[in-house]
Amino acid sequence: MTREEAEAILIKAGEGPDEGFPLFEAALACAVHDDPSRDTKAAVDLARDAVERLRRRAESESPEEAVAETLAGDLRLTGDVITYDHPDNADVIAIAHRRRGLPVALGVFYLHAARAVGLELYGVDFPGHFLLRIETDEGPLALDPFSEGRVVLPSELSRRALRTGLMPDVAARLELLMAPISDRAVLIRLQNNIFARAQQAKDWPRAERSALRRALLNPKDHRPWLDVAAAREGQGALAGALQALSRAQILDGGAAIAARAARERVRLRLN
Repeated sequence: MTREEAEAILIKAGEGPDEGFPLFEAALACAVHDDPSRDTKAAVDLARDAVERLRRRAESESPEEAVAETLAGDLRLTGDVITYDHPDNADVIAIAHRRRGLPVALGVFYLHAARAVGLELYGVDFPGHFLLRIETDEGPLALDPFSEGRVVLPSELSRRALRTGLMPDVAARLELLMAPISDRAVLIRLQNNIFARAQQAKDWPRAERSALRRALLNPKDHRPWLDVAAAREGQGALAGALQALSRAQILDGGAAIAARAARERVRLRLN
């Protein structure tokens, strides 16, 4: 797959509805878009193996046990606690080789397998740490893909929420803490992770690519284009930064003031 082919997949996914969003295909395209020199076979094989194993386990085990035993037990997917900020932790191709990664990147494999076998598993945009929500006969449960898919008790969810700075009345509302998000939002959160790390490392080309992927995945959102502009400015590509800022203004008049100020700053640097 070339970078251009990966972009075509992301454009199609971005223009489509949330229902039936091709999460794994789009995540794989994101990884190729970042580095098209790699072979995707390991990631494809891992995703296929996850589906086959989970289907068998789901016939005799509870949903939460089947998911955790398949993805963390059989396939050894777990969080990288040693080199948490390593770029490979946010890349599904690298994860297929290392079997370690960030919660949201690991979650892509969890969600893909669950979708294929008919389990109700969703991403949860929990503050500071991505989680999964699975529907069971006893009600919804929170799973942590970073901690081998283990169940996170309600009391622990509230404690985690308090540690992120949420007010006690909000941290006690499990329906808010466990609200499911779309698969599109899951993949966008992953790209946000990549952008933040690349920006911190001043790896502006990688930051630009991740911001562009967010723009393709959610074409009505102006905010990714502001990040594209910042990454291009970091590389000294001022004309390209101006183009991205203009795109942001077109998409959302509410961004006009910030984008206009940024455009003027960049324009002055051109003269």
